[in-house]
Amino acid sequence: MIIDTLDNAALYYGLGPKFIKTFEYLAQTDFSKLEKGKYEVDGTDIIAIVNEYETIDPAGEQMESHKKYIDVQYIHKGKELIGHDFMLEKKPSKAYDEASDYMLFAERPSFFSRLEAGYFAIFFPTDLHMPNLRADGPEQVKKVVMKVSVN
Repeated sequence: MIIDTLDNAALYYGLGPKFIKTFEYLAQTDFSKLEKGKYEVDGTDIIAIVNEYETIDPAGEQMESHKKYIDVQYIHKGKELIGHDFMLEKKPSKAYDEASDYMLFAERPSFFSRLEAGYFAIFFPTDLHMPNLRADGPEQVKKVVMKVSVN
C-alpha cells in the first residue's frame, strides 16, 4: 500500500501507464462539479467511482480486499481514517465474490491512517483496507475510488 498526496503522484508513474492515466484524471478533473456515480476512464481498465457519505464508526466493520482491481482512494473533500493491514495468512470471513470483486476479513486493522483532502491511498490485492471511518467524529466526505485493473 502507498499513502501520499496528489502533489507527489509523479513519483508513482513507474507503476505503469494505467497509473499515469489514473493520476492525470485525478489531477485534471473538477470533482466539485462531478456527481456521485461510476465513470469509465479507460473502458473497464480504469473506472472512477465518485461517492459522498458521512464517515462511520469502525465497530462492526470489516476489512476488504480485491483481486481484479487495485484501489486508488482519493479524498476530494473532508477527512477520514482508513484501517489497513497485510493479508498474509488471514482467512476471509466472506468468501471472494467474483462479480463484485471483493472479500471481507473480520480481523481488526493493525494500522489506521488519516487521509485528508488531497491525499490518496493505493491498495493492492494483498492489502486489506477498511475505509470511510470517522477521524474526529462524523464528517461529510467526497471521495473518488479509482479502480485500476490488475491485468
